[in-house]
This record gives sequence, C-alpha cells and structure tokens, in this order.
Amino acid sequence: MRFAIWTYPWDVLDLGIDQVVADVRDRAGLNGINLATSYHAGRFFQPRSPRRKTYFPEDGTIYFQPDAQLWADRAIVPKVADLVTERGDVLRDLIRQRDQTGLSVACWTVCLHNTRLGLLHPGACTRNAFGDPNYYSLCPSHPDVRAYATTLVQDLTRNYKPEVVQLESPGFMGYYHEYHHEKDGVGLTPEDDFLLSLCFCDACVQRAGLAKVDAKAAQRTVRAWIEESAARPVPAARWPDFAQRGADIFRDHPEVEAYVLWRFEPVTSLMADIRAAADPASRIEVIDSNDGWRSGSDLAAFARICDGVLLCAYDRTPATVGADVAAVRTMLPAQYRLGVGMRLFYPEMKGARDIVERTRAAIDAGACEMHYYNYGLVPAARLDWVRAAVDAVRA
Repeated sequence: MRFAIWTYPWDVLDLGIDQVVADVRDRAGLNGINLATSYHAGRFFQPRSPRRKTYFPEDGTIYFQPDAQLWADRAIVPKVADLVTERGDVLRDLIRQRDQTGLSVACWTVCLHNTRLGLLHPGACTRNAFGDPNYYSLCPSHPDVRAYATTLVQDLTRNYKPEVVQLESPGFMGYYHEYHHEKDGVGLTPEDDFLLSLCFCDACVQRAGLAKVDAKAAQRTVRAWIEESAARPVPAARWPDFAQRGADIFRDHPEVEAYVLWRFEPVTSLMADIRAAADPASRIEVIDSNDGWRSGSDLAAFARICDGVLLCAYDRTPATVGADVAAVRTMLPAQYRLGVGMRLFYPEMKGARDIVERTRAAIDAGACEMHYYNYGLVPAARLDWVRAAVDAVRA
C-alpha cells in the first residue's frame, strides 16, 4: 500500500533531500512522495523553511526539464520555473535516489489550470455564455490545449520514468477558483457558479456539433438564466438542491441537459489521449476534487482508461469520509486503485486522532492508498500525527 505526502520542489530545495527523506520516510512512516511538477501561482506560508517564511512561486510553470524535440511543433509550450534552472532539478534527484531512499515518486501535475498560459493564449481558454474568457482555465476541447496536456505527460513519463503521474484539473473548471482578488457583490449561488463555468468557446461549439448537440441553444438558455441572477436584488436559488443533484436537474431544459452531458466527451477522450501517449511503465491517476459531472469528469469512464483515481476527502467527518469513499468505490472495478487524500490543515485536523479516524474510515471503505497534504505547509509535529495514522492502519 502506498502512503505518500504532497510537496513542492522549493520545500525539498530549502530543507535538503536528506532532511525530507528523514521526515517523510523515518518520521512520518511514509513510502512515497508526490512532487509538484506543473503548478500555478499562490502565496505559501513556509513554517519550516530555513530560507524564508513566505513564498510566491511563478505562475503556470513546470518543475522539470522538458524534451525540446517533443515540443518543437506545439503551439502551447510550458515555461520551466526559474527555480529549476537556478537551483536544480528536484524531480530528477528524487527519482535517481528512489532505490536508495525507498520513496516512490509521483508527479503531481496540474493540467488545465494555468493563468500564465491562458493570458498568452486567450483563444485556448474556456469562455462563458457571454464569450468572456476564463484566463485561469484552458479548455479541454481546444486542439492546442489537448496537445499541450498530452505532451506534458508524455515528456514526464518517457524522460523521467516516475511510478505515477497524478493529473489535477484535467477537465472544466468552476467559475470560482480563488483568482486574484475575486469580486462578487451579487452573491452567486452554486448553480450560478456552474452556469458561469459552462464553456461555449468555438472549440466546444464545434466539437459538440459533431456529436449532434446544439451548443448555441444551450448557450441562449444559460445566458438568460445568468441575466436573471444578475438582476435579482438578492440571491435566489433556482434549484435549492443543486449541490446534491446530478445533471438531471436540467431535464426540463433538454438543450442544456444535452450540453452538460456532452462535456464528458472532451474530458474522457483527453484522458485517453494522455494514457496512450504516456510511457506504459508509469501509472496515470486522476485527482478527483468531488466536482464530478460539473467538471465533465466521469470516474467510471476514467477507470476504463487510467490506472487509478485519487479522491480528495477534505473538510469532512470520519463518517462522511467513509461514505464518500464507499460511494466512489462502487463506481470502480473491484480491484481498481482508489487513493484518498487528507489535508493536514488546522482546524480541520486538531490532533493525531482526527487523522487516524479519517484514515481508518477511508481504508475500511475501500481505499488502497493514502495521501497527505502538504509537507511544507504544516509544522513538523504534524508528521507525527501522520505516523500515528499510518501505524494504526498497518497494525
């Protein structure tokens, strides 16, 4: 069973590989490390770094050295983070030492959430029903985006040979996503957020048309709904149970329902393209953030293509963790690899018992891997909490 922790290259560089191995393997009792290899911007408080206490990584960069030949004819190409060129290739170092350290290496890879690339290639972004671009969200229907995501994973797997590539944000993103100083004075509801996330870019309209789905009809309806929401004096849910329902909530509006269901196709086919291009020796796993149909993610379809699903079970009780993991387990083949992610943040986790109970609940419900977030963002003492959870389920 794989027990791993997510971390960033700057954590490894600041603390040193020897210290990281001692913490992850010896103190926390883990046997894997999930390293960010393609990531977005943010502000990170670094409680243990001897170099700094706050870090702002470059937006939308990669943390490995790409193969120039693979990217020669690509319209969208990645930028190597200055951190790599100035301080070294952490991914290569971890992979070269994995037999010595005993830590398997996963490439934690953000796919389509990339504001830097969106600003450089606005035609490749998702666009709402009014044609406004979402610069943080590349569209999985766009041919250049599909080539970018596929080549990214091909490059990683063929030139670095990681055990696993974990794909984050391979589908359609929501409207709300912690963009820089987001402003909403209306009070958008969950359904408004979803409607604003529906993409009607040229690539989506054309691709839907090939499937005999009338994107323009859906766009007209969605525009009208958003206009209604924008005009209300106070927010009012059209569907109060929207968060609990599936795509059938649109059954009285068949043009919208058909379009929402069609969105599975570009995401599923992109996963198939990625798996086909990747080195067969590397597992391809999809990180599921519980957005399912809202992002165009069909876990049952992913199970026929990829090698595993990783459910992020954040911010929930042990009972809810167990129920959610069990529900996902029913969507997958009996022996299919299902991992579960836990966040080590306070006050979500107040002590070792909280992590132990949630880890046990996940394993009992059918998880076969556990992943903890995030090594560099929490005090060292919380590694002891992780060790308690790992020892509890291994006993």
